[in-house]
Amino acid sequence: MDRTSEHNQTPATVTPFAGNGSAEHDRWNERQALAEAMIPLIGMLYREHGVVTSIYGRRLINQSPVEILKAHRFARKVNEVELPIDETFPLLQAIAELRPASASIDLAKLLARSRADGRELSDFLRDELAPVVSQDMPAAKATDVVLYGFGRIGRLLARILIAHAGNGEGLRLRAVVVRKGAENDLTKRASLLRRDSIHGPFEGTITVNHDDNTILANGTLIHVIHSDDPSTIDYTKYGIHDAIVVDNTGRWRDREGLGQHLKSKGVSRVLLTAPGKGDVKNIVHGINHDTVGVDDEIVSAASCTTNAIVPVLKVIQDKYGIVHGHVETVHSYTNDQNLTDNFHKGNRRGRSAPMNMVITETGAAQAVAKAIPELAGKLTGNAIRVPTPNVSMAILNLNLDREAPAAEVNAFLRGLSLDSALQQQIDFIDSPEVVSSDFIGSHRAGIVDGLATISTGTNLVLYVWYDNEYGYSSQVVRVLEHMAATHPQVFPTRSLVAGA
Repeated sequence: MDRTSEHNQTPATVTPFAGNGSAEHDRWNERQALAEAMIPLIGMLYREHGVVTSIYGRRLINQSPVEILKAHRFARKVNEVELPIDETFPLLQAIAELRPASASIDLAKLLARSRADGRELSDFLRDELAPVVSQDMPAAKATDVVLYGFGRIGRLLARILIAHAGNGEGLRLRAVVVRKGAENDLTKRASLLRRDSIHGPFEGTITVNHDDNTILANGTLIHVIHSDDPSTIDYTKYGIHDAIVVDNTGRWRDREGLGQHLKSKGVSRVLLTAPGKGDVKNIVHGINHDTVGVDDEIVSAASCTTNAIVPVLKVIQDKYGIVHGHVETVHSYTNDQNLTDNFHKGNRRGRSAPMNMVITETGAAQAVAKAIPELAGKLTGNAIRVPTPNVSMAILNLNLDREAPAAEVNAFLRGLSLDSALQQQIDFIDSPEVVSSDFIGSHRAGIVDGLATISTGTNLVLYVWYDNEYGYSSQVVRVLEHMAATHPQVFPTRSLVAGA
């Protein structure tokens, strides 16, 4: 990236709204005009510089003016005051003028820090963003990604990777590998990417090229490769080198099986989207991702349930200490179950998924120990599959070392969800009206339902919602970014919320 070139777009100016309605309506229109003016700046920073802007973790990229205003209103959860857009807009303009390199910038937190600093905004930003405004910074290296399998998780990973393409300096989705299912296989694969009964339509355009067997989605060219053998593909023929293969088939889960990918030309590492077996590291981003080294060729992103409960269990363990506990998962049905009663090698899973609650096993409780060794042998677990297509819940029934009043626990978890190193993993909600469908599309690993928290002395019960598809896929992408060393630096670097 040429960091010495001038912007081809100057910062926007906004003409004050001159209305003739009520004062409240005129103020709304003024704020909406500012939100509309922010959109091209947000887009330019992302496309040209790889800068992701947010407000207390709520991303602003590809959002409508109303969604941007809702993000500003969300700031009330931090200090009971709505974030003034007439202050974030000039902040965004000043950031654009600095032409920063790839970064993740939280406007709300940066604005609070600027107020406390007291200097001119430009002087403050030059110091605060100094690590990414140096003219001598080398351009980031893009990393090729291959999706091996294109099912529920594979297609959501594709959507996220395409949406995160930015200026092309991070993760680059280059190919998907599938077994050919029909003569019109490519058209069907593209159609499943374009339309989703749960997560809605693909946001953008998709073009199919049958001659080259490719899908072009929002400028991302994806080669669709047909193969039954992960060890025989020559990815270099497609211009793919040193790629990370994301195996989301679940067919192989140990080092020997997953190692077949490493025999293919153009592959350097493998990430499994299921619990790994044997000595394969099970990684929950935010908790133990720092244990992944450059020599780790094969890594697992664990399971959706493990990703949902581990961050919450970790912070409760660190603050209160866990003597023992039980994890009960109320989980939406999956493709592994039958639509109608039919033979299944697993117990009970052959019974109709849309018609029954089905008790089944889960390894999530035991898997926790791989991420939090101090909890080894302290947790039991079980699961109930229920007739909903997405969003699940984990009920954590914990016996603690000391008393944990519900109000205290909720305040602690709420603070972590707003401003902490685990902000991407832990969310918090205290609405009396939310139900499972309200969490479809959540990019957090888990959402604590504060109104459901129960505490009696040293016994604590927490209810944690999670989108077992999209939330988990977001965690997988975070592990990918860590493996590829492409995760942008986060600003500001220090927490604002006490105790977070």
